[in-house]
This record gives sequence, structure tokens and C-alpha cells, in this order.
Amino acid sequence: MNDTAPNPRRQTLLASLDGARPSAPAWFQQALEQAPDRGFTEAAGARIETLTWGERGKPGLLFLHGNGAHADWWSFIAPFFSNAYRCTALSWSGMGGSDRRERYSFDIFVEEAMTVAETTGLFESKVKPVFIGHSFGGFPIIEAAARHGERLGGGIIIDTPIFSAERRKERREKGSAWEMRPHKIYPTLEDALQRFRLVPAQPCENLFIADFIARTSLTQVDTSEGSGWTWRFDPYLWRDYEWEDPAPALSAPKCLLAVLLGARSTLMHEGDIARMRRILPLGTPVIDIPEAYHHVPIDQPLALVAALRAVLAGWASASASGENTPMNSGLA
Repeated sequence: MNDTAPNPRRQTLLASLDGARPSAPAWFQQALEQAPDRGFTEAAGARIETLTWGERGKPGLLFLHGNGAHADWWSFIAPFFSNAYRCTALSWSGMGGSDRRERYSFDIFVEEAMTVAETTGLFESKVKPVFIGHSFGGFPIIEAAARHGERLGGGIIIDTPIFSAERRKERREKGSAWEMRPHKIYPTLEDALQRFRLVPAQPCENLFIADFIARTSLTQVDTSEGSGWTWRFDPYLWRDYEWEDPAPALSAPKCLLAVLLGARSTLMHEGDIARMRRILPLGTPVIDIPEAYHHVPIDQPLALVAALRAVLAGWASASASGENTPMNSGLA
């Protein structure tokens, strides 16, 4: 073992930029110019940060981010849908600008998703809303589809890790990449940006997206421990959290499901994907996004937009023809 080899858990992306913003393509700048309405919704006793685009009354889309992330992960994706849809992105409690809790639970996250969808107008259309979630954001979707699926038009999960009990145990024994200890406070924004990393570690060509996400992942603080910049998520979020097996809910949704995978993602092994395919209802589409690692919205944002549009259009077409059921999605 080479002791001088870089630790992938400490791999940083933006160190070479020295705090400068990298150039970004026109499509990205134009998406960010479609600024969302920012607000809060109370759910289960906590204020939940919300970003909304599009008019009330249009079909609803709820965008749900992954572990340690925040609603602005969707600020360059959701605008592509805002002409035809009422779009909402939330920050889970304990993440982004949402309140922190003393304890977190799976039931609370499902409640947050349903409450935010209700209060931001996603149920005001005659067309049932679709929930879209990346990584951890897919787990509440799977459960919402089983518990409340009759109210939903569908759920799309993006590289959400569906592990067996054995694989979950194996990963716990290897140790979590999310260390439960206080966040460091960096003296300057530039210092903090240079520490930004993706978990799991992976290559990243779109530094303009990584830079945007890093900047929106930080907040300025003035505490007894010092002044500076630190991360906007609760470092103790998972301390008492009980992970549930998603397989029972995944096998019995009351609405359509679709699965998008990063073709280069290393999070799930081939055996995990094969098991997931066996669990999913017959006809559920499982679609690879070429050249995407786990962080699909960063790696291949435009390909992700195209895939989401294709799934939504396929479901709309199937619904119009009376074929829109979990056993026949029309996109297998």
C-alpha cells in the first residue's frame, strides 16, 4: 500500500481554481437566470426550504436531492420543465436551509415530501404529480409510492442504492463516508471551496456545476468556535437513523416507477442491480445514463433532462390510452 496515495474520501475537485468561478456554458447560465421563488413550508414541526418554478395548476414535479445535498442541486435542471410543469425542489430537514431536528426518521422524510407537494400546489392539476429523486432522495419516493401512490402519477429514482441486508451490513462494516463530528469552520469562502468533495468520490468534468453546488452548500457563520464558512447540513443527521429495507415498498408501488442509473456509477454492483430488477414490478423501465457516475445531475445534466422528458412523455401517452398501470408502463 502506498501511504502517499490520495485518500478518495478526501478527494477535492475545486482546489486548482483557487476560489475562481470556472466558465459555464450558455444553457447553464440561462437555467440559473430562471430564478425560483424561495420559501419555507412547515412539515412535522420543522421549516422546510422550498424552491418553486412554473405556474400553479400545471402538472406537478417534486425534485428530491440526495444525502448532504440541498434543493439547489435542481436549480439547473428544474427550469427545463417549468414551462409545462409546476416544479418544486425541497431541502430535506437537516440539509440546506431547512431546520435541523433532534431526531430524523424515514416516516418524517416521507411526510416532508407529501406536505411540500401539497402546500406548493403540485396537487392542484387534474394530472397527478410525479416525484423525482436522486440517490437518498429516491427512498422516500419508493415509500410514498407504496403508501400514497394512488395520489401520484409516478416516481422516478436516479441511482438510488437498493442494497440487500447483507450488502448494507458489508458497507456498515467498511465504515461510513459520513463522519459524525462537528463541521470545520473555514476562515474564507475560498478555503471552504477547496475542501468540497463528492461522496462517493468520482471524476468530475463539469467543474462549473461542482463550483455552483459547492457555493450553495456553504453558509457564513459566527460562533464561539470561530467565524467563517461551513457546510449546510447536520453532521449528526444519521446518528440515530434506522435504515429500512426498501424492497417491500419497491415491489408493491401503487403508481408507476422508473429507475435511471449512472452507467459508470460504482455505488451498486451488478448483483445489486440484478436483484433490484427482480424486485421491481414487471414493465418498470430501468435506463442507463451514458457516461454518468453516481452524481448524475452533475455528470450528465442534459442527458438526465432528456431521459426524464422521455419517461414523462411515455407515461402521459400511456395514460391517455388507458395503459398507465404499474404492470404496463409502455417503456420497458
